[in-house]
Amino acid sequence: MKRFRPLYGALAVALSGVLAAVLFLTSAEPARADQTSLRAADPSVIRVGSTYIAVRSTGDGVAVRQAPSTAQLATAPDRRVWTNPGNLPEVWAPEIVRDGGRYYVYFAAGSGAARRTYVISSASPDSGYGAATKLALPDDKWAIDGTLFTFNGQRWFVWSGWAGDTNVEQNLYIARMSSPTTPVGARYVISQPREGWERVVGNPYINEAPEAIKDPNGQLHIVYSANGSWSEQYCLADLRLRAGGDPTYVWDWYKSNGCLFGSNRDTMMSGWDPTLYVNGPGHHSFVLLDGDIGTSPPAGPRFPLMFHAVPKGTPYTWANRYWYTGTFCWWGNTTYRRANVPGPNTDTGWGLKFFE
Repeated sequence: MKRFRPLYGALAVALSGVLAAVLFLTSAEPARADQTSLRAADPSVIRVGSTYIAVRSTGDGVAVRQAPSTAQLATAPDRRVWTNPGNLPEVWAPEIVRDGGRYYVYFAAGSGAARRTYVISSASPDSGYGAATKLALPDDKWAIDGTLFTFNGQRWFVWSGWAGDTNVEQNLYIARMSSPTTPVGARYVISQPREGWERVVGNPYINEAPEAIKDPNGQLHIVYSANGSWSEQYCLADLRLRAGGDPTYVWDWYKSNGCLFGSNRDTMMSGWDPTLYVNGPGHHSFVLLDGDIGTSPPAGPRFPLMFHAVPKGTPYTWANRYWYTGTFCWWGNTTYRRANVPGPNTDTGWGLKFFE
């Protein structure tokens, strides 16, 4: 047996090296949270060429920042591009989109049940915006967090809103657009906060801040925030449209079975771990080239992400939210399950992993 010891020893050394590499990669996930110096919420960021463009609410208006990296956005000059004329109070969560070489910023404004979505546009990202126009969304109900995207040659608008005129729950709706400013046809509900893990915090129950992205198979995803933004239970979850599915048909959408990015283990989808350094991550931005889901990243390495959260050890309040730079990657062979619904009860495809 002695003659086999050198070979055994070499194998042991090789295997220990592989194990060390695996342990290193495992321990490196996720990297420490990268908190920016910007105390704010609801980041919306796109990349145009080598420039990162961010938009945010100033409470009574909209401001734009530009920088050569996401990390430098927090210290970039804040240029106000639109000021509330006085009849649109409480400007919330502006979202910047580029379509046909022109920039569009969607935001919610108004008091109470009168809150609606508005749009401003310009040929330049940080100047030249005109008066705000109310977006004529179908049924004309309370509407926030809207964003535009193009999928399979059709423009779509997705947003968070009420079914009626009372604040019971915020659903996700989708509608066709004939242009960046013109909805056509009906609105269709694609998600309601009806799962136990997205009803931990209520009054109202929340599905909001939807963001579209296309996976390596070309399937559409709407990643959204669940649970109240006033709670550390705030988290990101995923809607995946089945292959060949109809975006307007709710049963063609499959929902992740828990949070994919959150700070509470009890609400996380099986196989996904809670955050280490932040509480209540949510209202994210995928930082796509031109903000176009046609430029969605392929399978492979990580890609830029921005989100807001509160540092662990800090009281969870709106005032304590910061912008963070993070990353995400596609996660294959991910099965979403549902019960007591029409059609197949499971769908397997790409999911997402998020990193602080």
